Amino acid sequence: MKRVLCLGAGLVARPYVEYLSSHGIHVTVASRTLEKAQRLIEGCENTEAVRFNIQTDDSLLEELTSNADLVCSLLPYTYHVKAARVAIRHRKHFCTTSYISPEMQALDQEARNAGVVLLNECGVDPGIDHMSAMRIIDDIHARGGRVVSFTSFTGGLPAPEANTNPFGYKLSWSPRGVLLAGRNDAHFLRDGVEVHIPGHELFDHCEVMEIPGVGVFEGYPNRDSMSYINIYGIPETKTILRGTLRNLGWCSTLKKIADLGLLDLEERNLEGMTYRNMMCELVSCSDHDDPVNAVAKALGLTPKDPIISRLEWLGLFEDRPIPSGTKTYLDALCSLFEEKLQYAPGERDMIVMHHDFTAEFDSHRERITSTLVDYGIPNGDSSMSRTVALPVAIASRMILEGSINLVGVHRPTLPDLYQPILGELEQLGIKFTEQTVQM
Repeated sequence: MKRVLCLGAGLVARPYVEYLSSHGIHVTVASRTLEKAQRLIEGCENTEAVRFNIQTDDSLLEELTSNADLVCSLLPYTYHVKAARVAIRHRKHFCTTSYISPEMQALDQEARNAGVVLLNECGVDPGIDHMSAMRIIDDIHARGGRVVSFTSFTGGLPAPEANTNPFGYKLSWSPRGVLLAGRNDAHFLRDGVEVHIPGHELFDHCEVMEIPGVGVFEGYPNRDSMSYINIYGIPETKTILRGTLRNLGWCSTLKKIADLGLLDLEERNLEGMTYRNMMCELVSCSDHDDPVNAVAKALGLTPKDPIISRLEWLGLFEDRPIPSGTKTYLDALCSLFEEKLQYAPGERDMIVMHHDFTAEFDSHRERITSTLVDYGIPNGDSSMSRTVALPVAIASRMILEGSINLVGVHRPTLPDLYQPILGELEQLGIKFTEQTVQM
């Protein structure tokens, strides 16, 4: 029986473990909290749980890796390289759903020398976005066409019936990750012109877009789109933009949150402070002043503005203590997000992914759209967990079965990877709707 070591027992791990165990593969789930791993494997055959801390348990990592045929890291991305180095040392294949960092890319030759693959970016975004885009790009090129424009937007959102709070958002992954993403610079190409957006201006560059059959959303640029010109093999394109989808009102609210300094990561003494104190500190008002009015004035808004109402609903003006041990404004905000933006039992989340291509041929032009809408299972796995975990689970199985014969650092942009993974995802109900219109 093949053996997989799954590092981490977080929000997306359950579908990964269920899929592999149901295919006769033994999975060891290693988590800092043993009870969490034990709950995760309940009802799954061929599984075991181990208490493990990636920061301190170096000898245990060596042992667990040596006993596995493949290692999948579902830990925070900062720990992937450490785990990958150990996998290479033991000549074990390695997978993650995270972006390839420069440090991970630097392991390419070592992985090749060891005869193992380090497969990254095999989740939903990154992951399914790469695979579904490359399927269309390769088809355009095979038909003699050129990609002259490509935009791609993805959002993890509450399903329409679960969209019940003023933010239009609920957490299906780390709240800290959601907030940190609002600090990223963006770099993309539009109509042949490179556009650079510093992180503090990110939410000023939001566009409203309608996705047929789904609804109207806000989209804003996501990090570095320019590198995907080479990754996707489309040097001919004049536009490339990868972005994030949110419900209406998100961008204007996060912009004001950023303007207040609530995304700041500087460590400071917040011990004994209340959220009301913090907001007064941010806008330099007295604790005796009304923080709602003071913040509204500082932001150039009226106290009745929907943005102020959202901040009030979140609890930022309440005279309640910031959790002990909190050291940054961002983490203070993160605590409120974690408390207030949760899914209620039985509620569904939703993944929306929308690609829009313009392809140029000798005789005509085509507009090709490809849209994925996937919903979570009430009282079961979220769409986020399924779309992140199932691609890497399918890839893990294929590697173990020998149907993926790659070595070195890769992402799933090759037909030998994306065709079978997308094919199996369709059988599991995760399917794109494509439309082509001649222009």
